[in-house]
Amino acid sequence: MGEIYSPGKLMLTSEYFAVDGALVLAVPTKLGQEFFFEEKPDGKSVVFWEAYHQNKLWLKAVIDYKNWQILETNITSSAEFILKTLKNVQNLSEIKFKNTDSYYLKTNLQFPADYGLGSSSTLMNNLAEWAQINPFHLNSISLGGSGYDIAVAHAKSAVLFQNKPEIHFEKVNFNPKFKNELIFIHLNQKQDSREGINLYKSKIKSQKLVDEFSNLTRNILLCDELDKFSDLIMLHEQRISDFIEIPTVKSIYFADCAKFVKSLGAWGGDFVMSAKFEGFEDYFWGKGFTTIYEWDDLINC
Repeated sequence: MGEIYSPGKLMLTSEYFAVDGALVLAVPTKLGQEFFFEEKPDGKSVVFWEAYHQNKLWLKAVIDYKNWQILETNITSSAEFILKTLKNVQNLSEIKFKNTDSYYLKTNLQFPADYGLGSSSTLMNNLAEWAQINPFHLNSISLGGSGYDIAVAHAKSAVLFQNKPEIHFEKVNFNPKFKNELIFIHLNQKQDSREGINLYKSKIKSQKLVDEFSNLTRNILLCDELDKFSDLIMLHEQRISDFIEIPTVKSIYFADCAKFVKSLGAWGGDFVMSAKFEGFEDYFWGKGFTTIYEWDDLINC
């Protein structure tokens, strides 16, 4: 079988403002999603789909791609999403689903599905690479969103990303001197990114504010001192909090924390970033947050 791999991601800056063209800094994670594929010229026009979560079978589906019908599955709603996505692949691709071959397709998500590291974006990028199509286009018609996560999966690198006036991204070397002082804590409270984006979109914003987050991103990327980085991160958090009128994650859970705490992506769930301090593990464990990663455990930069 052939194999393709895309890394997961963490969004370090701009969060909701990414949809309005603010510059985003995002980094790849060490874990991602594998995609295995095989084609057989059997004249049956069938897709045999298997999706694994950390090597455990989660979804199984058999799809007739001539008539786009689900023949068998163990999770109907998830199979319907796969059918829709593969139909989009067919419409965009010049080489896939154009004859009567059968396709044996298998995915394996290496990180827990509730981590918010990009289970969907890594799938979109893997499918696009396999079908030789534009991953941003496939993601746009299948899922939506700014596309920064696709950029990380595609580049397999830290990126600066912007989606306006058109999608543009560049690989960057984000390897701060203080990286070993940074920690990432999983809140285990999965958020619906679309709900947060809808709240953000309901508010009136200015280009000046969008530009402010782009400037913060540039300054954060170039920062070489932890104290300065911390100041920029706290300013970033407060500016987003003021705009969307949601308290910062630090004020909700970690008001007495000795260091900054920053949301990464949709506010209120998934991962947050902080910095080490004496007794930090006991501190977060004492508040019920027991999944803590250091930079080299999680980030692939």
